[in-house]
Amino acid sequence: MSLTWSELESMPLLDIIGKGETRHTEFKRLVHSPVKIAKSIVAFANTEGGIILIGVDDDKRITGIHSEKEMLEMVHDAIKLHIEPDLQIETEVIEYKKRLVLMVIVPESDDKPHYHVSTSRDADTLKHVENRKVYLREDSHNKVASPDRVFLMKSAGDPLNISFGATEKMLLGYLEKNSSITAQEFSSLAGISMQKAMLTLIALVRSGAIILCTEGQKSYYCLQNA
Repeated sequence: MSLTWSELESMPLLDIIGKGETRHTEFKRLVHSPVKIAKSIVAFANTEGGIILIGVDDDKRITGIHSEKEMLEMVHDAIKLHIEPDLQIETEVIEYKKRLVLMVIVPESDDKPHYHVSTSRDADTLKHVENRKVYLREDSHNKVASPDRVFLMKSAGDPLNISFGATEKMLLGYLEKNSSITAQEFSSLAGISMQKAMLTLIALVRSGAIILCTEGQKSYYCLQNA
């Protein structure tokens, strides 16, 4: 059973390692670049928070880090260069049998979604292009959030305005007879724009009437008690 974030925060290092990698913990033997660890930081901040242990192998062995200064610079560069908007983390260096482990503590953010920002070279133009992705933590993996999930995260702080008019009743009636519907299917069914469809669906999710489910990059909506 996965530990809660509050339980994890108060655990000694060896107990955390003993539980293995989970929804709230990740082990890294080394960090080779800021852009890579930024992905894990973003995923934890966008989900329920977590701890990254640098100097611990996947098999739970404490290998230690060679340079505390270098690893801290990697983490700080990740925050500064590859994450938007800014977020706050904590770091702590723990010594175990003369080996150092860098603990990166990432609280769940109140300012979701955070984007992982990287650059790549366009194959045709050879120009550098910016890539912006939202990652979430699922089990012990970081996964790209679907557009619907990102839309829901962006809407979380907005006032909830919902009415149960003809469009909403049509949707709920459809879901009583069918197991699920996608935003594109709802847009076609109701004869409304994708923007309007998304706004309606997300409002109903926030109200508790329906739920958003994801499988990889595919998102669909179901009745709450289906």
